[in-house]
Amino acid sequence: MKTKNAMEMKLYPPEVQAEGAFDGGRITEIKPVGFPHEGPSVPHIGPLFYWAWATAKGYGKIGLHPHKGFEIMSYALTGEIGHYDTLGNKSRVKAGGAQVMQTGSGVSHEEETLGDHTEFFQLWFEPDLNTAVQKTPTYREFDHDDFPSEQNEGVLIKSIVGKGAPVTLVTQANMQDVTIEPGFKHQRTLAAGQTLAIVAISGKGRGVDEESGQKIYLQEKYFAVIHANEEGQVSFKTEGDSSLRLAIIEVPAEVDYPLYKEQLR
Repeated sequence: MKTKNAMEMKLYPPEVQAEGAFDGGRITEIKPVGFPHEGPSVPHIGPLFYWAWATAKGYGKIGLHPHKGFEIMSYALTGEIGHYDTLGNKSRVKAGGAQVMQTGSGVSHEEETLGDHTEFFQLWFEPDLNTAVQKTPTYREFDHDDFPSEQNEGVLIKSIVGKGAPVTLVTQANMQDVTIEPGFKHQRTLAAGQTLAIVAISGKGRGVDEESGQKIYLQEKYFAVIHANEEGQVSFKTEGDSSLRLAIIEVPAEVDYPLYKEQLR
């Protein structure tokens, strides 16, 4: 028998998310998951440490700055992003591409937005920092065509991180870029103890707990968190005549190593 709160669903519109800016305001961002010191309304989501949606109209630059331990991915939504790091890597990726750093013992990098309009996600995943900081840092880049996609009954699933994807991390995480056509739905099983973090990239729709009927409504830049206390089915459906595009990350709510926020306590 299912418990009353077998599935927990929470929604965070853009106005309650943290904000940031770089290069004199040329690059702005909202943060579905902000840094600990920013006091965002979204609680820590297992090893998903940080998620920012950056936007630039024209050229912008985030100057050279250091990272250590975390696994960091920039995923281009629109336009083109540039990367340079102290390992000697210099590259650009266009929409649909990704740049991935496993920052290990330490690396510095800088980022650029190129073209008239650029949007990208930056995501930080948290491995066991006690061991991660002892490893040699790495950098990899991927074009849109490097990611496998599967089309089935009005749903296009592009695998970004984890099972079936070219981006493999030490952190336990999976990520898909999912587009749902009008009149169709994307359904998935969420195991007990697992959490979905979801950003609506475009369109309108809803997420539904198939057992209880509980719903959350999604539109561009809305952020949702769905946690399973017990295994259950979650579906995502479109609203209206437009397709719904979602970035979906699945992580465990708890891991078997101390997380950064816990170390600060």
